[in-house]
Amino acid sequence: MSRIAKNIIKINNEVTCTFKDGIFFAKGKLGEMAIKIKPNFNINIESNQVTVLPRDEKTKNDPIWGTTRALVANVIQGVSQGFSKTLELNGTGYRASVAGSTLKLQLGYSHDINYEIPKEVKIECPKQNIINLKSFD
Repeated sequence: MSRIAKNIIKINNEVTCTFKDGIFFAKGKLGEMAIKIKPNFNINIESNQVTVLPRDEKTKNDPIWGTTRALVANVIQGVSQGFSKTLELNGTGYRASVAGSTLKLQLGYSHDINYEIPKEVKIECPKQNIINLKSFD
């Protein structure tokens, strides 16, 4: 039996969750997301907590139970707090900048590398070698 899957997921008042037809929906201040849940599991939503439960005794030993609980927890965290990552470029002449919706990287090649930024991702470059990524997904 999974120790992770048994844990409840706490939600705050800003997040609304629903489970209908095998799809878990979460809506918060940063956006809304949906995830498809395997038919072996059921989502129990109470006032301020969410629990992932197996439908029968046979699926209690299924390792997907813990994975499903982790995915639901990540969806809830994404719509309420979001995710962020800071990247640092190390190397002589390595630089990064944001121009409109394009991340421009200078990584020692004879040409610049232009990366189109997805709509749900926010990228900032406070210094030439630091890249801050923020998103709810």
